[in-house]
Amino acid sequence: MAQSEKSRAPAQGDSLDALRERIDEVDRALLARLNERAELVQRVGELKRVSRTPVYEPGRERRIVETLCQANAGPFPNEGLAPVFREIISGTRSLEERLRVAYLGPAGTFSHQAARARFGALADLEPVASIGDVFAAVESGRADLGIVPVENTTEGVVTQTLDTLAEREVTICAESVLPVSISLLSQSGRLEDVQRVASHPQPLAQCRRWLEANLPGVERVEAASTAAAAQRAAEEPGTAALGAEVAAEVYDLQAIASGVEDRRDNRTRFVVIGGGKPAPSGCDLTSVVFTIRRDQAGGLFRLIEPMAREGVNLTSIQLRPIRGKSWEYYFFIDCEGHRSDPSVKSALAAASEIALSTRVLGSFPRAEDERTE
Repeated sequence: MAQSEKSRAPAQGDSLDALRERIDEVDRALLARLNERAELVQRVGELKRVSRTPVYEPGRERRIVETLCQANAGPFPNEGLAPVFREIISGTRSLEERLRVAYLGPAGTFSHQAARARFGALADLEPVASIGDVFAAVESGRADLGIVPVENTTEGVVTQTLDTLAEREVTICAESVLPVSISLLSQSGRLEDVQRVASHPQPLAQCRRWLEANLPGVERVEAASTAAAAQRAAEEPGTAALGAEVAAEVYDLQAIASGVEDRRDNRTRFVVIGGGKPAPSGCDLTSVVFTIRRDQAGGLFRLIEPMAREGVNLTSIQLRPIRGKSWEYYFFIDCEGHRSDPSVKSALAAASEIALSTRVLGSFPRAEDERTE
């Protein structure tokens, strides 16, 4: 018999009560070690205050989880370590300083879910009305950090985020990728009670096949946001809402079905703005915005040629018009590596000689799922 099978087989003399008592003992030991960790984090916080070190260190938090996954002998699944330790880190980090994080609201949206997933339950999450307001909250100091959507695998780039990144001086310190899994939510949680389905037009379109197969002929109602749809479902017994799973908690709804989107590869990439400049993590992304002269023949080729020469892989090139300057553009380029890596540093220096202007938006650890891919 394999070792894993032996570990699952009941030992002779085991009883349910005896095993539960041992589990309780382990839980008490875990609690004692969590409090020991919390005391150490408090001491770290005191040192950080003296040295003015940022409380949020995404590279450090990433390394904690990666090291634990590598050391894990099982049977606890590696997939469970990240969410467990995200909450542990969130809880103990709050002893240093409780993070204030602005996100595109209202509560119950996918941006809210991304903020919860990134910062845990013990961060103070503040919904604001627009992407520009997220930047303003960070710039004014009302929020320590902000999280904004920048790209979706189905809909493409979020132009408002790119435009605001180009115009504001806030930098990027982390990224996060959220699988966009859509749930159907209602008061009762029963499919047979649904008389109409409300949501933002995008989720309605992304769930068309599921709706046709499971709720044929049921009225579909457009709402300003998934959160607005969830609020309507909370007020109307016959209305179900398509939206983020977190909306069920916010608006006291029940899930009729989860994962009702037609495409399983729908993901949204978010960036975290504000905070300090992360040290190299070994798997980083650098985001830069350039401008070039309009009359410069081959300008874009000359801009990216140093990247190829230095062996720096480009992951994205986007352009956005510069407000007030007809036919002139910002070029947003993401490349693998940290700005302090010799190859990236050399490539950026050479590109800057070609560009009219250059600004590094940030070098930061890549999202977990991008690492695994």
